[in-house]
Amino acid sequence: MGLKNQVLPELTTIVGKANVLTRREDLIPYSFDGTAALKQLPGCVVFASSTDEIAAILKLANQSKIAVVTRGSGTGLSGGSLPSRDCIVLCTVKMDSILEVDEKNLTLLAEPGVTTLNIFNAAEKVGLFYPPDPGSMKVSTIGGNVAENSGGLRGLKYGVTRNYVMGMEVVLPQGEVMWMGNKCVKDVAGYSLKDLFVGSEGTLGVITKILLRLIPKPAAKKTMVATFDEMDRAAEAVSAIIAAKIIPCTLEFLDRTTIHCVEDFAKIGLPLECEALLLMETDGHPAVVAEEASEMERICKELGCRELWVAKTAAEGVKLASARRTAFSALARMAPTTILEDATVPRSELATMIRFVNQVAKRYKLKIGTFGHMGDGNLHPTFLTDERKKGEIHRVEKAFKEIFDEAIRLGGTITGEHGVGLAKKSFLPAFVGKTQMNVLRDVRRSLDPKGILNPGKIFDWEESSIV
Repeated sequence: MGLKNQVLPELTTIVGKANVLTRREDLIPYSFDGTAALKQLPGCVVFASSTDEIAAILKLANQSKIAVVTRGSGTGLSGGSLPSRDCIVLCTVKMDSILEVDEKNLTLLAEPGVTTLNIFNAAEKVGLFYPPDPGSMKVSTIGGNVAENSGGLRGLKYGVTRNYVMGMEVVLPQGEVMWMGNKCVKDVAGYSLKDLFVGSEGTLGVITKILLRLIPKPAAKKTMVATFDEMDRAAEAVSAIIAAKIIPCTLEFLDRTTIHCVEDFAKIGLPLECEALLLMETDGHPAVVAEEASEMERICKELGCRELWVAKTAAEGVKLASARRTAFSALARMAPTTILEDATVPRSELATMIRFVNQVAKRYKLKIGTFGHMGDGNLHPTFLTDERKKGEIHRVEKAFKEIFDEAIRLGGTITGEHGVGLAKKSFLPAFVGKTQMNVLRDVRRSLDPKGILNPGKIFDWEESSIV
């Protein structure tokens, strides 16, 4: 392999022999991420411990025209950190320090390898709150969250990762280091370059420090679960809650298949006769929480919910919330291959989209569980399949094409929080159009003219790929 002869000695000089992996058995864990049915062995894996090391690695790779794929914990669900052939996997998990918690300015400065849960816990220790909570928050890293612009269950009220990034340090492909943003609440000087890098999926630079906005911790929270005999009734309840000018911090749903899988997995005590379940959480001032919880309970009962539970304690609230937080893990137990997708539509089209997903599953004779963020229209249709059955996987691919085509037709998007990566890049041109594809390509080429950073992700390099 040319990579060994070309750059391995220099990589070893930069980071030390112990931080360069080349043996096949050591590379296998880095040949895939959280995306089902995708894998590729890299040329090597390099663990960096500082911005200077990353700058030296990128400068070397750029001069040698060797691809670099940045990786955190590898929890992504669109193939964003999947290696390309003979690439350098640049792993940032050893850069795992929280450098500052600034209580006066409500900010936190962290390296990219810090887990999302540790960010949350560090804020909570000083009475502050970091809201983004992707399902993988216990293991996902903040660098990956920023690169993918991750969402989570609290996205309806609090937004996604982008809403909390105030600044970042990035190493560009040529090895130059750039800082963007600051602690100022207002800053409109020039282009907002930091927003360009949020969600760029490692194609424009390598993030080495992140300055995050924190907010005061909510004083109270109330958790409820309502079940419905019809999915449309659950969707109507969501619409009515929003129309009542209530924005819950969490407004999630599970369909019948997912409810059965979750109950079998977690033994929460969920009713198995219902067609839909809503998880609702409100937080804020105690008086407001009590009022909003009471109003949401009234709305659900008026719309014929089957049963409704209100958590009496914080521990009981966590137990009820686990019905949604364990959905993916529960479904993953049911088949050898679990393909979790991420289509988003306007809230008004949610029931239509859910019915369409079920029709597609029946048409292609596929098993599917659907759950997601009903409050913001973000669906996670999850196909339970087996990648060893080529005919079945082909039907899954055709089913997903129909699902994304329908999402676009309804005014939605091909991804609400997972990113485009490798898995969805074929759908991007139809969604954004030729002009925007040209602009995306121009931006990428201006920052990475040799195309070394995460090649093949989001869109293909060649113009001929535009449709």
